[in-house]
Amino acid sequence: MAQHTWTFDAPSGTYKNHAMSKRLYKAALAEAIFMDHVRPVDGFGRKMGESITLTRVAALAQPSSAVLVETERIPEDVLALSTVAITVNELGRSVPYTSLSNDLSEFDLENPIQSALKDQQRLELDRIAAVAFKATKIKYAPTGAATSNIATNGTFGATATVNMSVFHLEEIHDYMYDTLYVPTLANDDYVAIFRTLGVRGIMRDSEWKEWHKYTDPSAKYNGEVGRIEGIRILTTNNPNALGKVGTGSALGEGVVFGKDAVALAEVLSPELRAAIPADYGRAKGVAWYAILQAGLIWDTGNAGQARVVHVGSA
Repeated sequence: MAQHTWTFDAPSGTYKNHAMSKRLYKAALAEAIFMDHVRPVDGFGRKMGESITLTRVAALAQPSSAVLVETERIPEDVLALSTVAITVNELGRSVPYTSLSNDLSEFDLENPIQSALKDQQRLELDRIAAVAFKATKIKYAPTGAATSNIATNGTFGATATVNMSVFHLEEIHDYMYDTLYVPTLANDDYVAIFRTLGVRGIMRDSEWKEWHKYTDPSAKYNGEVGRIEGIRILTTNNPNALGKVGTGSALGEGVVFGKDAVALAEVLSPELRAAIPADYGRAKGVAWYAILQAGLIWDTGNAGQARVVHVGSA
């Protein structure tokens, strides 16, 4: 009866347990946001193996001139195809309980167990999606109020010494748009997800305050960064998805991405499962279970292919 603590009511007499409230209180959760921005792979599911191969089409090389000469054949270009595979994993956790604990408890234990498992599942899936976004080859480290370091090999080239600001958003936008040629999402925006600290750095920037003084005076009151420099900014407080990094944990980690960033290969959608009762129904349990994985669609740092910029620190 590990779920209950009993004390003597008298030196010799009946057992009692301490008075209990009529309400169950749940611990607060971090926010999950990354799974809203993954792209499910169409046509993949059960009985189709452990991995899905995504075929990617590279852009054609831009000629210096496409002007033709009347007596010459039209020049030919080669369309380059490449692939990337996403291999699914089994995921899950469980909570065991006994029929005795449920029979003695004032509450039906199965309901709060299911609720807690669903919360755990949501945060874990969010972490898995965040790991996929952060696997990008493009690494951006803010190294000063008006300086930065950009690496394209998957490893940060410098330690972040400052937090995010409007300047760094401008730099990231221009690099994605003018160097990487990252296509935008709906409404011609890129999307950024930052740990709360990173968003706070932006909102404390005088340029942000001046901008929103006229465009959205209620933004500060509502705690919303909104859209700036063509980037729609979202916030998460999930420490397993994004951290506080850099010198003195100065930077709130984040990612900025465009269209076709991360794909989700899903064989079995997350679900709750009740254990088959054992020991004549005395041993019970509930688990969440899924078979899936998230992965980058373009796992390169090449211009025209990379879709995500990871903001962080060495």
